[in-house]
Amino acid sequence: MSAKKNIPQVNLVFTNHVALELDRAVELIAPSSVHVLVDVNTEAFVLPLLQAQSKAVASASVIRVKAGEMFKNLDSLTSIWRQLGDGEANRNSLLINLGGGVVTDMGSFAAATFKRGIRFIDVPTTLLCAVDACVGGKTGINFNGLKNEIGMFRDADLAIISTLYFNTLTSQELLSGYAEMIKHALVSSMEQTSRILSYDVTSYNPDSLLALLEESVGVKQKYVVADHEDRGARRALNFGHTIGHAFESLALERKSPLAHGYAVAFGMVGALVLSRMKLGFPSEILQTYVDYVRHHYGAFEISCDDYKKLIGYMHHDKKNDRPGLVNFALLKSPGEVEINVPVTDDDITAALDIYRDMLGLL
Repeated sequence: MSAKKNIPQVNLVFTNHVALELDRAVELIAPSSVHVLVDVNTEAFVLPLLQAQSKAVASASVIRVKAGEMFKNLDSLTSIWRQLGDGEANRNSLLINLGGGVVTDMGSFAAATFKRGIRFIDVPTTLLCAVDACVGGKTGINFNGLKNEIGMFRDADLAIISTLYFNTLTSQELLSGYAEMIKHALVSSMEQTSRILSYDVTSYNPDSLLALLEESVGVKQKYVVADHEDRGARRALNFGHTIGHAFESLALERKSPLAHGYAVAFGMVGALVLSRMKLGFPSEILQTYVDYVRHHYGAFEISCDDYKKLIGYMHHDKKNDRPGLVNFALLKSPGEVEINVPVTDDDITAALDIYRDMLGLL
């Protein structure tokens, strides 16, 4: 019998005292040098605040990348490596990823591979990153037109999760992150789903949102602990993402990027339609969710001419293991998840038709 694999667990801290926790962590790690990765947005709106409050950040060298999903690529990754080298980083250095999911995904991958691995801390500045991207050890970049095609699993030494900087976000950015919280609620329970769908995230109350965020991340952590490398139970967290990632890829091809959370929100409409078709998901809960999406997110416009391309993207999903079929995570009801449900192209076509009908695109 083989020994049980020792799974590394990221240290999560939920606090709105970010500078204090960051300085405490840097003092404990005692790196030879500290480097802060930012994009143009966090450099303008968040970095100055932390530089004024944190000794570690004030004295750190700053590494810059362009902002946006379209720059989550090999060129940006190479730039991070180059700037680490130019800044004389070594294996005892520390990288602080200060930003949204693009920054933490790329920064974590860069840290995990530079000199075969340096330590890193994630400080998410968007709700989407706080609830999803910086939790669970997934790192990587987009490649060859496909989302997160190249990457690896590597947990941060620490993730400081805060709502302190969310006042810099637009309502659209808050809603983008909130879609992942809705997903966590749907795979968790009807009670959590009702709480999440009745909360107004755009009103921005940092304390109440931090409490909801901690509950939501707890759902993800449960799956991450059970299945760190995403080969079994953790695939429940793929709910809404098979279609959502296809929508993102199509949007990138159109050169009109779709925010990840919005893609997930729309993808969950399709996934709930398939859940209704395949597992009998309650129609009234499906309609409640569709009404919520129409009111808060609108719709991602597709036509039947896009189906072949969208289905092609879905067949590229890393979780597929049967030729001619796409594996989906689907729901019998909120909290009752079935993973690896095989779905045919005809099923997906029917679901996309219903998606368009329910969101008023026909």
